[in-house]
Amino acid sequence: MSRALLVRRAGPAMSLQDPGRPGFLGQGLSRGGAADARALAEGAALLGQGGDLAAIEMAGIGGVFEALGDLRIALTGAPMRASLEGAPLAWGATHLVRAGQVLEIGPALSGVYGYLHVGGGFDGPEVLGARGAHLSAGIGRVLATGDRLSAGVDPGGEVGLCLPPEDRFAGGVLRAVHGPQTAMFSPEDLERFEATRFARDARGNRMGLRLVPDGAGFQSRAGLSIVSEIVVPGDIQITGDGVPMVLLTECQTTGGYPRIGTILPYDLARAAQAPAGAEMRIRFVDRAEALAVERKAAEALRALPGRITRLVRDPWDMRDLLSYQLISGVTAGE
Repeated sequence: MSRALLVRRAGPAMSLQDPGRPGFLGQGLSRGGAADARALAEGAALLGQGGDLAAIEMAGIGGVFEALGDLRIALTGAPMRASLEGAPLAWGATHLVRAGQVLEIGPALSGVYGYLHVGGGFDGPEVLGARGAHLSAGIGRVLATGDRLSAGVDPGGEVGLCLPPEDRFAGGVLRAVHGPQTAMFSPEDLERFEATRFARDARGNRMGLRLVPDGAGFQSRAGLSIVSEIVVPGDIQITGDGVPMVLLTECQTTGGYPRIGTILPYDLARAAQAPAGAEMRIRFVDRAEALAVERKAAEALRALPGRITRLVRDPWDMRDLLSYQLISGVTAGE
């Protein structure tokens, strides 16, 4: 039997995603890729495979899947309610799905984007060097009920492994650096910008999200007369109504709204994963701090395999076994 996954019921915004397509900005195509790149890296570490493989990205809610062959899977990103043949599954972990078994992934318990990985990655058609969809550019499409997704060659490995959860699914502080138009905002507005509590607007997609301020909006001295120029994910555009728009992975490649700053790549996943209504604040950092944050983030990604633990610990590996209460009323015999 072939190793594949049948989509028995597709959620409304599921697509295959990988790290994206760098190098095409000059041709008008942004990189795209997973909204939460760290979730991709976590899945790769759990399954012991390369980080360039495609996974299913699920926005807000998952779907129902049937395994057509035995599959190792990993579940990462925003925690979602998941079950296999009706039995609940741990998130942030690997599991074995036998041929014919049904995996159901429900709504997100926190955050927005959850990811379903398989050993070997999903082996879709390659376009411009990647298999993931770039929906705003018309590359690929959302997944539909009845889709049959083939899996690549699985390197093999254990299941029942997990990574400690990382809290990036409820908003919080986003660090940003100054950009080309930051000086076009008054010092008073910049100070107020950092002090403002923003709420994630319900409107948004993989191109960007709106941050609704708890007070008045923001205006640059130049108004909206900026010449259209290159923009990148993380840029914070101030739109005509004074509301900040944070550009995400599938953003356009040029824009004419003034940019008050740019969110650090490491914090962009926190922005993308914030659910509607989540509170966020923005703090400006200098170049030295920004580089230190990104270096630390890169080190943390490389260290992911060393943080993996087992869902159920083997008693033979537990040097502190006698410190546990193994039978009610009995501990270490003291």
